[in-house]
Amino acid sequence: MRLLPGILLSLAIAMPLHAAGRPITIDDLLAVKTVNDPQVSPDGKHVVYVVSEIDHATEKSNSDLWVVPTSGGEPRRLTTSTAADNSPRWSPDGKSIAFISTRGGSSQVWILPIEAGGEARQLTKLPIDASGPIWSPKGDKIAFVSEVYPGKTPEETAAKDKEKEASKSKVRVFDSLMIRHWSSWDEGKRSHLFVADAATGTATDLIPKWTANVPPGPFGGSSDYSFAPDGKELAFTSEPLEKMAWSTNTDVWAVPVAGGEPKNLTAENRGADGSPSYSPDGKYLAYLSQETEQYEADLHVLTILNRATGTRIELNRTLDRPVMGYQWGGSRKVDGGTVRDLFATIDSRGGEPIYRFSTLEAPDGLLYTSEPKPVVEGGVNAAVDVSPDGKTIVFAKHSVQAPAEVYRAASDGTGLQALTHHNAPLTAQLDLPKAEGFSFKGADNDEVSGWLIKPPGFDPKKTYPVLFLIHGGPQGAWHDEWHGRWNYAMFASPGYVLVAVNPRGSTGYGQKFTLQISKDWTGRVYKDLMLGLDHALKTYPYLDSSKVAAAGGSYGGFMVNWIAGHTDRFKALISHAGVFDLTSKYGTTEELWFPEFEFGGTPWDKPEIYRDQSPSGFVKAFKTPTLVIHGALDFRVPDAQGIGMFTALQRQGVASRLVWFPDEGHWIAKPANRIVWWREMQDWLAKYLK
Repeated sequence: MRLLPGILLSLAIAMPLHAAGRPITIDDLLAVKTVNDPQVSPDGKHVVYVVSEIDHATEKSNSDLWVVPTSGGEPRRLTTSTAADNSPRWSPDGKSIAFISTRGGSSQVWILPIEAGGEARQLTKLPIDASGPIWSPKGDKIAFVSEVYPGKTPEETAAKDKEKEASKSKVRVFDSLMIRHWSSWDEGKRSHLFVADAATGTATDLIPKWTANVPPGPFGGSSDYSFAPDGKELAFTSEPLEKMAWSTNTDVWAVPVAGGEPKNLTAENRGADGSPSYSPDGKYLAYLSQETEQYEADLHVLTILNRATGTRIELNRTLDRPVMGYQWGGSRKVDGGTVRDLFATIDSRGGEPIYRFSTLEAPDGLLYTSEPKPVVEGGVNAAVDVSPDGKTIVFAKHSVQAPAEVYRAASDGTGLQALTHHNAPLTAQLDLPKAEGFSFKGADNDEVSGWLIKPPGFDPKKTYPVLFLIHGGPQGAWHDEWHGRWNYAMFASPGYVLVAVNPRGSTGYGQKFTLQISKDWTGRVYKDLMLGLDHALKTYPYLDSSKVAAAGGSYGGFMVNWIAGHTDRFKALISHAGVFDLTSKYGTTEELWFPEFEFGGTPWDKPEIYRDQSPSGFVKAFKTPTLVIHGALDFRVPDAQGIGMFTALQRQGVASRLVWFPDEGHWIAKPANRIVWWREMQDWLAKYLK
């Protein structure tokens, strides 16, 4: 067995191993506190962060703000409201924290005094929700986003919403795509960028007539807009102003804070640009960029724009790994110029390490970049923030064995230290597995990697049923991570060994490897998966090859449906949110750029690809008992796909079960539904593997 480079050694150093305990239960999984969004204070001495936990009485997630010394010490809870408090951001002078709270009945910007102490005060008092606050460099303004009808004020937006709510007719009329996205119908509103006076809360819409979302929906956040150091300009990320349903061409724009016309800074690039951030001295603007329009899995390239000359350099192109997020670090004078550091999380070989990128500004004004260096490895590292002097980084770190906590390290990666232990009392009771990496020869004799996860109380002298996990995307990966939904420990807890392969199309193994699944969803990737399972069954004698099941969601669900028509090697299958028929799915999904790139065009342009790679064409071969799960609000893979799969199984006389959630989308998120989701899957596996 060959281990994935660097991952397990670093994990052993960074993550404490847990003593043997009991198997994890769904109650334990729901009791895990989510720790995220660490922010270093301007003096570098403290970190504010968010802790979220499920309130079983309301079945909602409650979040509060906490603070901990950067040097280590006892964390202190800053807010205790039963409402949700999140998105904390330090004022430039460090005397207060802006955050979003629902304690006033809606999501608004609040200010919490830190130096003087006292109660939080509500800053914005809009009739619509606000989110994602960031301070201007002087601390006199706060930018945030709110949803309005283009051309309408917040007050007019609220009045129109009230009028629609009172109407007896709930008809929706559309003249263009997209009409719905992920799990929400398009109601005509768009997320706009606002600036509020930090003293009075008076807010101004900087882009009142904008017809696209800022930031792009549905997953954008405050990392998609940034103040220039002089406070006169805001850079922001916007969706396309047209062709929204079939173009990924998001752009970085700049708008004067005093008001004026936005300017497109990345108009020449037809792919996606976003996450703009000015260098502390204002000379440069960094952002993430993708070259290829319609290809959402193209390499995320960290790009630096010289604001004076318009020249650009790319920092991670030769690294051939996508940047997930980044922050500017410190700068220093050296012989030959000025060095500026940036710290970025990278998707690489089943982990997300933190890399340091260094740029050199030479006396001639040209900018050069050196070889990027990993500074923190092991598990998944996210939400990186950097102290103003550039000497300390803080981040959220998690792995298969441990939920996320706040960590700190020096800028060179030394002195790695966990600052919080919110989940330690719970995880100390549990027997949580670690991820063991392996590699094998896949299709075309290429190297492919995967993970093996053992059950609690593992005994190498025994044999265990196998659960084969297939990830979604398809441009995604199984990481050494604590997953809140597809949790490895929960899958393994009944006594299964998990095999999770990162086949063709997976991210973090080079862009060529990722691209090789496009237009070929059922070829090399299928071979990679089957060869990976064969390798595991041959290599590990404790795996029971007569008791193997497969489960997957989204693309993983598609592959489970494909497997149903192409092999009977599995005792049982679980298909969550899986595609059954590519042609009908095209006509009902929302982000049309995805199928048009993946299959080379529309179904009328490339009918043979849509036909030949659809599980619906192989129904006559269905034999394996299959559990089908789908959400009615899944507009990415509409629920007709799951119903179609179940119908085909039933008509073929194959043992099958449909679990349909009327109030869930692509993911099962509500606590009560998550309990049902896990119960149904574990009961199905027990029926055929025990």
